[in-house]
Amino acid sequence: MRILTALMFALVASALTAQTAKPIVYVLSTGGTIAGSGSSSTDLSNYKPGAILGEQLVKAVPQIAQIADVRVEQIVNVRSSDITIENWLTLARRIDAILKETPAVSGFVITSGTNTLEETAYFLNLTVRSDKPVVLVGSMRPATAISADGPLNLLNAVKTAIAPESKGKGALIVMNDEINAARDTTKTNTLRVETFRAPELGILGYVDEDKVAYYRATTKRHTASSEFDITGLATMPKVTILYSYIEPDATLIHAAIKGGAKGIVFAGTGNGTLSVFENAVVKEVGAMPAATRPVLVRSSRVGNGRVSPTAEYDAMGVVPADTLTPQKARILLMLALTKTSDPKELRRIFAEY
Repeated sequence: MRILTALMFALVASALTAQTAKPIVYVLSTGGTIAGSGSSSTDLSNYKPGAILGEQLVKAVPQIAQIADVRVEQIVNVRSSDITIENWLTLARRIDAILKETPAVSGFVITSGTNTLEETAYFLNLTVRSDKPVVLVGSMRPATAISADGPLNLLNAVKTAIAPESKGKGALIVMNDEINAARDTTKTNTLRVETFRAPELGILGYVDEDKVAYYRATTKRHTASSEFDITGLATMPKVTILYSYIEPDATLIHAAIKGGAKGIVFAGTGNGTLSVFENAVVKEVGAMPAATRPVLVRSSRVGNGRVSPTAEYDAMGVVPADTLTPQKARILLMLALTKTSDPKELRRIFAEY
């Protein structure tokens, strides 16, 4: 009888523990404005990014502990303009390691500065091969500011990371109560809190007090369906971005090649159009031996719309970037070049991702 009673108590205790166990979320901190500190509460520009550790950020929002078991790790503590490819690889590998070490983890939140947050988000979108949520979050005002947006953004990011609906949505950007897809979103304003936008494609959903609400999802390949494997990479192929304008300095193409670029992304005008000056050099590049010739990709400086294939550029071997901004086309090209330099395969990759 005593054994039966003890067993019943154990089962009840186990059930209660299961009911009260909170979802596990890892917060991986990298610095930025969300971790920034100014000399006064009205100092919104001349502050020090990355002055506060991730542990402090989480503790400053006690509501987070009510909804999740949060475990914080400091990956780096810099402004996002100073994030490196090595930092990206460290982040992605740490996420992979946590997925193996802690299979019960519900999701991840990456705190970041906003200047390059979209690039970090897209890199993780392509390299974290899991359907568990990876949420990027930042702020436009430092932690010491009046009406700092970081605390609520962080809480909303954790809420998004533990929401069952977030599973399989790819890497996400959560700021200003909105959920955006890593692939489609860019920073559109230098100072305003509503800076992150996917202008024509739109947000995925909202984070409100009562729920995380989704209304759409990306159709492009990402995370669990990604073919990219960074396991053995110490670095990635060098890819340069060149901006188009009236009478551009086309010698920069040769300079990029001389500097070791394995790929060049053009921020072209309109539908990824290059000038006669650039086209002349592109034809020279096309005549180079395949082993020394960089891969060329056409994106656009416009900010919206597809860069579509054209007979002229297809004949020159230039790959269209679809709707990817130049900075995101660069990331995809770097990863693609770890697998192939075949033009046909590269066109497939840019069409699928």
